[in-house]
Amino acid sequence: MAAKKILFLTGDFAEDYETMVPFQALQMVGHVVHAVCPGKQPGDTIKTAIHDFEGDQTYTEKPGHRFTINAAFDGVDTASYDGLMIAGGRAPEYLRLNPRVIEIVQQMAAAGKPIAAVCHGAQLLTAADVIRGKRISAYPACAPEVRQAGAEYADIPVDQAVTDGQFVTAPAWPAHPAWLGQFLQRLGTEIKL
Repeated sequence: MAAKKILFLTGDFAEDYETMVPFQALQMVGHVVHAVCPGKQPGDTIKTAIHDFEGDQTYTEKPGHRFTINAAFDGVDTASYDGLMIAGGRAPEYLRLNPRVIEIVQQMAAAGKPIAAVCHGAQLLTAADVIRGKRISAYPACAPEVRQAGAEYADIPVDQAVTDGQFVTAPAWPAHPAWLGQFLQRLGTEIKL
């Protein structure tokens, strides 16, 4: 299997598991992963947040880890990447305000490249207006945005994921096995044990 090159969009207060786990898992199977964030350079860190489901009406939030950015956001050439991954958490709510972030999502979508978004990562897909007519999952609080963007909101269990064309989406980090597995399939990754 040839290694794929993945662009990974994240930012301050992205969900910890939705940043650390996919970043490491994709590298574990041999892919090259470039984690980028507007305003950050390689070696800079972002703060993550741990979101948990503890019986409240919404998730709780606690301080996470510092995650090191390993590539420069400025000068990202989407043509050089095989896929795009978008972390969830609070980062997408401000990342979607950056015109270059939106342009990156639009370019990857227009090129038909696999795009994985988890939790609030769907906010970048809705802001980029690239999911019309698609079945998209996200954290349930993002369902109105998904519908407003012309997509069908996939109301699936928190540990499941859905693939529609190039888009692989999931409601939250408990879906990592399904979400990452489906993204790897879209990338054409073969794992032999």
